[in-house]
Amino acid sequence: MDAIRKQATRLREQVAKQQQAVLKQFYGSSDSIFTDDNELQQHQKLEKLFTSTRTAKHFQRDLVRGVEGYIVTGSKQVEIGTKLSEDSRKYGVDNTCTSGNTLSKVALDFARARSQIEKERGNLLKAFGAQVAEPLRAMVMGAPLEDARHLAQRYDKIRQEAEAQAIEVSRRQQKVREAPGNIDNNMKLEAADFKLQELKSNMTVLGKEAIAAMTAVEAQQQRLTLQRLITMVMHSYQAETDVELSLSVGDYVVVRKVSNGWAEGECKGKAGWFPFGYIEKRDRVLASKFAEVF
Repeated sequence: MDAIRKQATRLREQVAKQQQAVLKQFYGSSDSIFTDDNELQQHQKLEKLFTSTRTAKHFQRDLVRGVEGYIVTGSKQVEIGTKLSEDSRKYGVDNTCTSGNTLSKVALDFARARSQIEKERGNLLKAFGAQVAEPLRAMVMGAPLEDARHLAQRYDKIRQEAEAQAIEVSRRQQKVREAPGNIDNNMKLEAADFKLQELKSNMTVLGKEAIAAMTAVEAQQQRLTLQRLITMVMHSYQAETDVELSLSVGDYVVVRKVSNGWAEGECKGKAGWFPFGYIEKRDRVLASKFAEVF
């Protein structure tokens, strides 16, 4: 139903533009009402904002779909890995071998390691959902974006009405020139011109409101999306041994060494090892953040 409504709106706009184009051929151009530089800049700015917010919305939607697909696939991998861990643990506990227990011990060690890996992977997937997908989905579906775009569409509609009214004024002016002494024509011209000025005034006010709303939404889109992709710790990690380093969301870490999926680094004056997959690389860091590292 929503798609049909949008299609109907587009068709109405196309018909209105075609009607205006035909009228222009008979009564001349209405571009004279838009010769004001401020109004022209306002219109161009709004068009750019509309394109920018639409593109960002599509990018956010693609990110949400990608993350959701990654979570679904990752969850299946966690399920398989957990089953593998459980099978290994079961073999190690049963220990049916009569000539020794080496394999049983290794199986238990493997089971514990695999279980921890899958636990951390599950936490990572949850973090992707809570910290990336959900905030982006909320903004894509949020009221601020729709309200701002609605203002922009209202502005565009009034602008089309003003353009049509300018053509009407041109038509009335032509009639007055053809019959200068006709009082009725003069009155109709004054009424048409008054309506045109009213439309232009409303168009200016609504244009400013639409630009303010769209600018705010654009800034929020850019900021929120950047925050989701920024190179910071993706979710917390709690150290389990003395040589490991605990991390919290938002921490900045200086990485010294990377080996077999683990990284050695320093954060808040402490050093240790942590899963390398828990962080993202950032080449540039604000100077104020160095104090948090050291």
